[in-house]
This record gives sequence, C-alpha cells and structure tokens, in this order.
Amino acid sequence: VFSEDLHASLYFVNASLQEVVFASTTGTLVPCPAAGIPPVTLRWYLATGEEIYDVPGIRHVHPNGTLQIFPFPPSSFNNLIHDNTYYCTAENPSGKIRSQDVHIKAGKYILREPYTVRVEDQKAMRGNVAVFKCIIPSSVEAYITVV
Repeated sequence: VFSEDLHASLYFVNASLQEVVFASTTGTLVPCPAAGIPPVTLRWYLATGEEIYDVPGIRHVHPNGTLQIFPFPPSSFNNLIHDNTYYCTAENPSGKIRSQDVHIKAGKYILREPYTVRVEDQKAMRGNVAVFKCIIPSSVEAYITVV
C-alpha cells in the first residue's frame, strides 16, 4: 500500500436509490449517490451509456453532481428525459465507480394534495398479538411504503 492510497477513496453515499417518481408540476433533484476523496468528478449517463447534456429549462446537471429535471407542462412530456433510466459515475485519481441504474419518471397522475394514512381499529386481549392494517387512499397507494 502506497501512502497516497491511504488518502484516496471512492464510495457510495446512498446505494439504495433505484427509482425517483416526481410530479411534472414540481420537477425533481436527484443527487449522484457517489463521492470520494480527493473530490470527484460526477457525470450522469442514460442507461445506454450516452452522457447526458444540459437542455436549458428542461434538464441540468449541477456542479455538485445533482441532476435536475425542471417542472414542465404535460404537453412537453418527453420519454427520453421524463421517463428514462440514468446512472452516474464518480471519478478521481483512485479510479472510477458507477452507480446502479436509477429510473427517473414523471408520474402522469401525481397530484400534490394532502392525504391521510389511517390505521384500522383492532381489538386484542392483553398478552396476545394484534395486527394493524394501514388504510391508504388508492390515489397514492402506489407511492407509499408502510414500514
């Protein structure tokens, strides 16, 4: 091990990011889930391997590696930008790493409206097990995970 190897690294910050679903009215910001020491160069690609480019007012990669998809009217929906699979890379003198694929998708029917998740009433005798069921409105059910 060389002394310079002790001060260089590449690593994933959030390797679990696999899908981002966003409303066309809000757009989205997707950070590259990789980092390193010394500072890394972050780039975004389509799953086909093509490096993406900025499209003014539509898609932008910030200097910190965050991919931004801007809000857009439904008539401007473009599969290549608004429903595609991307990945990012991080590169420094230590080498280069590639994130897993991240599917970024503008939801056609995502509405920004309040909703309530309720818990169904249950009865159980002391010392027994009670199973609770969450009641989720069907309009948001596909986007909610109960833990």
